[in-house]
Amino acid sequence: MVRVGIAGIGFMGMIHYHAYQRLGGRVQVVAMCEKDRERLHGDWRSIKGNFGPQGTLMNLEGIAKYENLEDFVQDPNIDLVDICLPPWLHAKTAISALRAGKHVLCEKPIALRVSDADEMVRAAEESGKQLMVGQVLPFFPPYRFAYEVAKDARYGTLLGGHFERVISDPLWLKDFWDPNGCGGPVVDLHIHDAHFIRLLFGMPRAVRTIGRMKGDVAEFFQTQFLFDHGKLMVSALCGVIFQQGRPFNHAYEMHFEKATVAYDLWANLPVTVLTEDGKVERPELPGGDEIDAFAQELAEALKAVETGQPSALLDGRLARDALLLGEKQTESLRTGKEVAIG
Repeated sequence: MVRVGIAGIGFMGMIHYHAYQRLGGRVQVVAMCEKDRERLHGDWRSIKGNFGPQGTLMNLEGIAKYENLEDFVQDPNIDLVDICLPPWLHAKTAISALRAGKHVLCEKPIALRVSDADEMVRAAEESGKQLMVGQVLPFFPPYRFAYEVAKDARYGTLLGGHFERVISDPLWLKDFWDPNGCGGPVVDLHIHDAHFIRLLFGMPRAVRTIGRMKGDVAEFFQTQFLFDHGKLMVSALCGVIFQQGRPFNHAYEMHFEKATVAYDLWANLPVTVLTEDGKVERPELPGGDEIDAFAQELAEALKAVETGQPSALLDGRLARDALLLGEKQTESLRTGKEVAIG
């Protein structure tokens, strides 16, 4: 059994706690760290999110409770520290936990800056413990399907794709536009697609981005990812629309030698396969709710801890690369130039 300590009881901390309950005897939440004393002792009624259950009163009997992160990471009963804190605390907390001999699962983004992500990766290497980052997108059924068909090559070679992620202004996140808070659309939103692109296609040689800036962060933008293989065409669109009637959307269209695979949440297009012989197929995907995707993500992290084998999907170095792509995309948008990935 893997013993977990959750740092941060906000919306994501609550979702992770509920997801662990779906994994049975493989895992036990043994400790929590939270500065809000009411939440720390089980009153989660103030926690609200845009999916999943709303907070309620919880029985946290038997779970060690900490208000201080330094004491929390030293708890000898914890095997895996699950970081659900605001992004600006990710690096500091992860490094402390790794140096204390704990494995780490950190919510996305890995950090706000690549320099901090690099320190986290080094701390994991020096400690011999695993650094995993909760890039949950590949665990949602439409994206899991896309990942699997790319890996097993059932439709031939992957030739490229286009990925979209657009929202209305998230007014419930007071520091969304703060580069030292949530980090804006690149770090809070596009990081999902940057990670997925890195996972599927490897690291591009350069990026070329156009769009609009809002202060120091990208507001709405489109990027062409440039690879040494000139026939590989990959692009992404992301950002914020300032009309609150604009619903959240994520979508993709991926091109293979023998098929096109498409999905669009807002257009109500389920995963659809257009084959080379003219057929239109709608593969049956697993059911469930959003928490199921997080449960699968956490199960992947537990497997990595149990086996000692790093996860190909949660590897901290992959998350670091996604953050680097975002930094380079912002630089390209700001300067109006193609920017090399180095």
